[in-house]
Amino acid sequence: MRLGRLAAILIACTFAAASPAIAKGTPLAGEAQTAAADQPKILVMLRLPPEHFRPQSDYAGSYGENPSRIAQQRLAKRIARDHHLTLLSDWPMPLIGIDCFVMQAPSGQSAEAVAAQVSRDSRVEWSQPLQAFDAKSAGTAYNDPLLPAEPAVQLWRLPELHQLAEGRGVVVAVIDSRVDAAHPDLSGQLADQKDFVGNGNSAAERHGTEVAGIIAAKGNNHVGIVGVAPGARLMALRACWQAQSKTNCDTLSLAKALHYAIEHRADVINMSLSGPDDRLLATLLQSALGRGRAIVAAYDGKLPRGGFPASQPGIIAVSDEPVVKARSGVYIAPGRGVPTTQVGGRWQLVDGSSFAAAHVSGLIALMREHGSRGGALRLVASSASGAIDACSSLAAGTRPGMRRCECPCFSDRSAPAKPRP
Repeated sequence: MRLGRLAAILIACTFAAASPAIAKGTPLAGEAQTAAADQPKILVMLRLPPEHFRPQSDYAGSYGENPSRIAQQRLAKRIARDHHLTLLSDWPMPLIGIDCFVMQAPSGQSAEAVAAQVSRDSRVEWSQPLQAFDAKSAGTAYNDPLLPAEPAVQLWRLPELHQLAEGRGVVVAVIDSRVDAAHPDLSGQLADQKDFVGNGNSAAERHGTEVAGIIAAKGNNHVGIVGVAPGARLMALRACWQAQSKTNCDTLSLAKALHYAIEHRADVINMSLSGPDDRLLATLLQSALGRGRAIVAAYDGKLPRGGFPASQPGIIAVSDEPVVKARSGVYIAPGRGVPTTQVGGRWQLVDGSSFAAAHVSGLIALMREHGSRGGALRLVASSASGAIDACSSLAAGTRPGMRRCECPCFSDRSAPAKPRP
């Protein structure tokens, strides 16, 4: 921590009059409670006091009731006043030692310019725009009845994989829109469900429900489909919201969900979405990777380097179609004509890299159960196309003494499969 900021916190703690503590994630008392849609919003990161930043352990402190918390709030208000901003709310993220404040600039100013100006303030760790993300779905392709054959059944020999593992004991965090927990193929599959959007909408939403079904829809229940990892448990974290035909997210909602998934020890984190580079999210992702979490993201061929977070080192980037050779290290998984769960107890076909990513998250859950828990993942794919060989991937992490995968499910026989980093 810089000496200037430490001094500011100590002075505020010593001389400021006591005021009520402000709960994490709530609008700040005396500040604007709502923000106009046409006014730019930025995130201002302040370093947490040292006693509340324990990067190698989970956060269980009471920072919201600590005098240091009050000092941080006052410091944020002074920064907002000095830069002619409106302080809206904040969200402490102790896993990375950051207190994230949401501020709004007057109309007519770009979020990028305002964030750049605030970043030069010595009291600020960094500032960035509140950016927009969208889930990478090609939309519903058909309204036909559910097809009896899933792509993963043919390409990955899914029933044979399930003889070895079903994902039992593995928690997969689905950071997406709201999952339909009452769907007959998802009922009882959710270990946890949280809303980090908080816009008052409690209805189930399409994209999150579709992704959840591909990962962990129940088997042998006489309806619908079978997920890639039907024995896994889902942590359904609502960080996105459905807006007509699109599914939208932003930096803060995604950061809240990521922080929660890391803090509550999700084994796999599925992010079927893409957007611009984002420093706060990148910092949280590195924190997750450092704790051994597997993170799977959808690749978007229309964005530079496949979009963020797929572009980040250590993230498992997945596409539903071959990727040009200019970008290596992208895996190909089933993502076209995939039957999956729909809101309201229905099923429908979907297309897109969102659903290819969901397949890989399910496969990693199988690998975690079968022998790769806590160790390095070795996804195996064709060296020519990047298409995943699910059977060889499952075999690659087999622990000594466990039954090995022998199913001949690798479909691209023209090129040998090999582990990819």
